[in-house]
Amino acid sequence: MSSAEPARSWRLLGTAGWLLLLTLLVYVAMVWTLFAASRADQRRFTQAIVVLGAAQYNGKPSPVLRARLDHALALYHAGVAHEILVLGGQAEGDHESEAQVGVHYLDEHGVAGGSAIPEGRSTASSMAALARWGSSHGIRTVLLVSDPFHSLRLRIEARRAGLDGYTSPTRTSPISARWNRELPYLLGEGFKVPAAWLRALIS
Repeated sequence: MSSAEPARSWRLLGTAGWLLLLTLLVYVAMVWTLFAASRADQRRFTQAIVVLGAAQYNGKPSPVLRARLDHALALYHAGVAHEILVLGGQAEGDHESEAQVGVHYLDEHGVAGGSAIPEGRSTASSMAALARWGSSHGIRTVLLVSDPFHSLRLRIEARRAGLDGYTSPTRTSPISARWNRELPYLLGEGFKVPAAWLRALIS
């Protein structure tokens, strides 16, 4: 073995170590950006309030979906928009979509005429479905309601779909009630948001 080979190996290890450190620093910065975005409420007058779907159980909203719907109701009564839309597809074995269950809940709480968009099993597909619906109904500027951790990716995917999307996260969801429940979601978004940014740049 020549004397140059150990030196080359150490240089490669050193380069790999610096790359790993740089990746870690970028990831930490991303999670911090996500945290900051999750604490920002962009509420303003828009054409519609849009609730992102979450699980429903036999026609009843899950605690997560209920928190989102309750926040949308508060925004509606505050005059932020004159219409509420609910997104969310139908899981296998369910009789109703998340969107339909959400609209029923709104009706039970005094807001009739909400619109269900029963599509979307991901954030990207939900925003695409919303953009198609909005195009045929003259709606482009929307206030998106979901859990705080979701805010930044929602804005990116809304922009990618051609929407003027702002976010107003609920503060009463079981996910955001305790930091140790919310942290895994923020850490997961640290990988999902760069992918969403990349898709937006490509498209």
